[in-house]
Amino acid sequence: MWWVIAVVAVVVAVATYLTWLAARIDRLHARAAAAYATLDAHLVRRAAAAVALAEAAQLPTLMYAAKIALDAQPDDREVAENDLTRHLRAGLGDPPADVVETLVQVSRRVALARQVHNDVVRDALAVRRRSLVRLFRLARKHPIPAYFDVDDPSLS
Repeated sequence: MWWVIAVVAVVVAVATYLTWLAARIDRLHARAAAAYATLDAHLVRRAAAAVALAEAAQLPTLMYAAKIALDAQPDDREVAENDLTRHLRAGLGDPPADVVETLVQVSRRVALARQVHNDVVRDALAVRRRSLVRLFRLARKHPIPAYFDVDDPSLS
């Protein structure tokens, strides 16, 4: 009779652990989605600030790069943001100081949001690689999160 109690205790312990692990996976994927949404919002703000800078400094190539970054689809987003970063670093002419300061602050926020997003994605992918998660397919309802790899967007 004692072995029945031991088997039930083991089954309850394993079920409790798997439930906790599934909830953790759900939380990590929710955090990854929220981090991407935050990163996307900061990227849009940076592109809008770049448009304002391009208008103030009369830089048509920067204006074009910023508009492409604003209109980029998720698959092309990294390329468009890298192009915008290269144009921002190339030289800005003599724009108003307040516009440049806004752009620098927004670029720092983009760098921080990118770091947070990539950290959360790293954690989610690490949990997805666990053998129990793969064996019981606990992450099957969530799409695989992806890193957002761009050049460092912070400006000086």
